[in-house]
Amino acid sequence: MKRHLLAPACLLGALALSAGTASAAGDPQWIETGTAYTDTLGGGQGLASRADGGLLYRGLASIPLDLRFKGWNHIGDPDIARGYVVDAYQGPDTATSKMFAVTTPAGKRYEYVHRLNPGEKLNNSFATVSPDAQWLVSGEWGEMRRLQVFPAPLLNPSTPQAGGDLKEAWQISLDKPVRDIQGCDFVTDTRLVCASNDATGTLFPEIRPLLQIDLDRKLDGGPVTGRVKSLFALPQRSVCTGTFETEGVDYDVTGGTLRVEMIPPGVCAVSTAVYSYRQATG
Repeated sequence: MKRHLLAPACLLGALALSAGTASAAGDPQWIETGTAYTDTLGGGQGLASRADGGLLYRGLASIPLDLRFKGWNHIGDPDIARGYVVDAYQGPDTATSKMFAVTTPAGKRYEYVHRLNPGEKLNNSFATVSPDAQWLVSGEWGEMRRLQVFPAPLLNPSTPQAGGDLKEAWQISLDKPVRDIQGCDFVTDTRLVCASNDATGTLFPEIRPLLQIDLDRKLDGGPVTGRVKSLFALPQRSVCTGTFETEGVDYDVTGGTLRVEMIPPGVCAVSTAVYSYRQATG
């Protein structure tokens, strides 16, 4: 997940909402239902839905001062599982580890540090927890054919109960490469949706696509295969011209709403667009 330098200017207006989206044949149709906005500095890196329907946002301003002093200078797309907030942190370009912070419903925070494996990139773009709250999925930047799987910190009894080391359990091997994944979230036990910032059009026809990954079985700590397909191109609408950036994604299981963030270019980047979708019925 890239770091952002924001222009100190006011947000310009956005263009009108389009009618909807098309999904890949044979898959649920995601219909665009609305657009909201959040300030990029406080919420442009990701979001997660709470049990009561509220939303938690994360941005560069969300990093606590004590974690900044420890070198954790980037926060990714978060997740919430059974009231526990899981955040993905990364350090400078020289980092040899990445960190996941878990905040309990009572507000106590625990830090879990993962030392990089040989060949593992330092990026920690997102955290998403399996529906049974036992496994944590994360990803790296660039072109990858895998997602990483860890025991869910604190929630999985195999992890230290007050923070500590976190070792990778296994990986999700993808049947085709993906690039620049900024966030993923579970829709079911065996299906994830992932927001990609890939603008090349070389891996999938769509630019900055929403991807669907279907697992061959639910996560259990062993090797799992994922089948990847692109559902549709995420919106890139703004009165400003230039380069957009896809950010976090969240699926609210209770409300059935999918949300994806997109940072517009130029001075418009001070505000992040949050696009909402629902699956078509009937």
